[in-house]
Amino acid sequence: MSTRLDGLHVSKEIRKQIAQEVSEITMQGNRAPSLTVVLVGNDPASETYVNSKMKQASAVGMTSKTIRLEEDTSEDDVLRHIHALNDDADVDGILVQLPLPKHINEDIIVDAISPSKDVDGLHPLNVGLLEINRPQFISCTPKGIMRLLDWYHIDVTGKRALVIGRSRLVGKPVATLLTHANATVTLAHSRTQNLDTLIQESDIVVVAIGQPNFIKASQVQSHQVLVDVGIHRIDGMIVGDVDPEAYKKVAYATPVPKGVGPMTIASLLENTLQAYRAQHAQK
Repeated sequence: MSTRLDGLHVSKEIRKQIAQEVSEITMQGNRAPSLTVVLVGNDPASETYVNSKMKQASAVGMTSKTIRLEEDTSEDDVLRHIHALNDDADVDGILVQLPLPKHINEDIIVDAISPSKDVDGLHPLNVGLLEINRPQFISCTPKGIMRLLDWYHIDVTGKRALVIGRSRLVGKPVATLLTHANATVTLAHSRTQNLDTLIQESDIVVVAIGQPNFIKASQVQSHQVLVDVGIHRIDGMIVGDVDPEAYKKVAYATPVPKGVGPMTIASLLENTLQAYRAQHAQK
């Protein structure tokens, strides 16, 4: 029988710990940790994600703010907002909600965020520090995945891990984290040949390919840990990158929803608290 890796439950426990620390900070007369999200455009999914992040930040006692910019906002205007946030001593964490409108270069925007406030872990400096196993901020979804595996005492040492999807948000950083945790990692993608064979040979399968129901029950094995990162809305239903029937067949699986998603937000709040601590220590 498959064990459900309940990201909703684990994230609640993490948020309780964060709320306790934030309460202690404010009771000592200090300002609360602060998170600012920059949202460009009116993408419904992005709006939903941002609203959830703001709600959870407020729930743990943090100060949260969303800067909403029109779809046709210029790249220079977005950069001006980021530079102002970098210079604002009362802002600890900055997150630019991706994707951005096509006329804005995401690399230029991400590179402009101060690495010490980059709570999404996407700045090249933070990516490089993670690669050499000296992380400052770890990208939120990969961090959440590793926390979830650790919570359920799933030891990845020596295990064969397959990561399907090579995005900078999830695939590449989670492959790096698994490598640092002593797993033997294969990073696959849409052009990988013999994917079925790779799946069958793996102990841990992380699916972040961005295609609904991409992995079928026939492809997985009973001993495996299956992490489904995808989230899609189809005919009013929320589904992942894995056919739900596959969840029942493996040893451990993250559900969609209430699996990886809540862990991502919990990790964002952890990173914001970490950024606050670092800035407060400097003072």
